Amino acid sequence: MTQTQTQAQHQQHHKAADFFLSPEELAQFHRDGVIGPFTLFEPEAMKAHWRRERILMFDRSKVAYPDAPAGSGVYDYDRHLDNSFLADVVCRPEIAHRMASILGPDVLCWRTEFFVKYPGDEATDWHQADTFGGANGVPHISWPNGSDFNGTLTAWIAFTEADEETACMRFITGTQRTLYYDESKGMQYEPEMNNARRISGEIRGFFGYDWRELKVDPNWQPDEAKAISKPCRAGQFLIFWSTTMHASHVHAGKTKDYRLAFAPRYVPTSVRIYEHMKATNRVEAFGGSFSLDQYGSVLVSGRNEYPQHVIRTHTTRDKPFINSNPR
Repeated sequence: MTQTQTQAQHQQHHKAADFFLSPEELAQFHRDGVIGPFTLFEPEAMKAHWRRERILMFDRSKVAYPDAPAGSGVYDYDRHLDNSFLADVVCRPEIAHRMASILGPDVLCWRTEFFVKYPGDEATDWHQADTFGGANGVPHISWPNGSDFNGTLTAWIAFTEADEETACMRFITGTQRTLYYDESKGMQYEPEMNNARRISGEIRGFFGYDWRELKVDPNWQPDEAKAISKPCRAGQFLIFWSTTMHASHVHAGKTKDYRLAFAPRYVPTSVRIYEHMKATNRVEAFGGSFSLDQYGSVLVSGRNEYPQHVIRTHTTRDKPFINSNPR
């Protein structure tokens, strides 16, 4: 089958399936800032996919950021740009249609990350992300002036089982409308503090950073009494505003299994991406840096009418990205 035939087949499948949010779901999301879980794959299918893909992920010959140092937080950024399975995942209509329901028809996937919790690993502390520049204070994304929204929409996809004992996500709903942190302050990177900080009686942290350094009011505390947990089966996903207060449970270590999540992040095409990195064409964060020479956003829905965007139509292995909602 030719590449053109494969793309046409994908597009036909996407047209046949409709995963847009209902008016009731949309109202609930605007109220809470989080919705789901939804099913992307059945648990056994997800586990089978990951058994295969985890081996393929060791092949870094075509990664977009070959200069990202091993052990840094940016080492496995944007693997959808070279891995065919992840390239399909970020474009899946189960995700892209729901993103378009919230953001409008023209949607970019601008970044992806992996989040792993091994047995005994610390909880991720409460945080919000607006510009994604919290590490050093330099914004990664910028909404147009006067926008009603900020931050990004995250699809948090459980590649493994995630419950309260294996570090599932926690949220304080409705908090997306008020920013309690100022990312322009930047934070101090202390990787030796991983699994070493005790906050509210629990081992918590943020991948070598302390998000509390960004508080607008140093005396403010998140109201954990209002927190809800969001367990996910393998293959399920949540959608939430990055500005909704979120955290994770500690991995209690009662099982030898790690918890793994893959998180594509989406914005409307009107949002500027890496605008403040144009002078150096490099991103620095989480103990590492990488060149943007091979970077590009992926248009998962609609069309792009903003010339500032670099759009990747194919992975570094020449697999096409499929627009799930072309117009």
